[in-house]
Amino acid sequence: THAEFRRLLRRELPEAMKHLQRGNIAPVDVAQAAIGPGMAIFSRYSKVLEADGSAMTVRTALQLINQALDEYLSEQEGEVDSDTRFAITWFETYGFEDGPFGEAETLAKARNVSVSGVAEAGILRSVAGKVRLLRRDELAADWDPTQDRRGSVWEATQHLIKRLEEQGEEAAADLLRRLGRDVGQQARDLAYRLYSTCERRGWAEEARAYNGLVIAWPEIEKLAAREPTRVEQTELFR
Repeated sequence: THAEFRRLLRRELPEAMKHLQRGNIAPVDVAQAAIGPGMAIFSRYSKVLEADGSAMTVRTALQLINQALDEYLSEQEGEVDSDTRFAITWFETYGFEDGPFGEAETLAKARNVSVSGVAEAGILRSVAGKVRLLRRDELAADWDPTQDRRGSVWEATQHLIKRLEEQGEEAAADLLRRLGRDVGQQARDLAYRLYSTCERRGWAEEARAYNGLVIAWPEIEKLAAREPTRVEQTELFR
């Protein structure tokens, strides 16, 4: 049935996607790659019945696979800090453009943060009733996460892209050493989520930035591992 197909997608697709992400699949290929395991579930049965007794079409199956993929990417949000959850939701609507302070305040309360707090954290600008996420060209070039008392996975992700685009893989690797493996993996996972948002909204240039980080990730990790981390690992971004 329709409900059973959705249940199996929610149960089995996440593990398939985790396997693909561990293999460093590019975000640009994720939606296409999800079709394989999704249709494998669909093909187990001679037909999947809709509520009215008719057979589910392949088109409907593909729509449900895309929905399950979106749910999987959204669920990863729960693993990050509150500032990042605020930024993800705000970005989905406004990108890096201005939005009304009232909406930001409502969202901040839902995420258990304050607009002023997120601004003090260094990822948001709030002026004259307007709120905007800081663009990468506005971020400090010498940001050190070990000295940031309110860092976030959002901030880490944007700085990794900034280093990669402006200074190359060595600079990004140096930052990854300071962030530590766990935060680095969360930043990489966030890049998948933000790429999906950009693709859905038609923000091609911004999508390329997140795709580029994931593609470069194996080399960044390899370079970061060349030297032992000199900075003592702490509970960053909690």
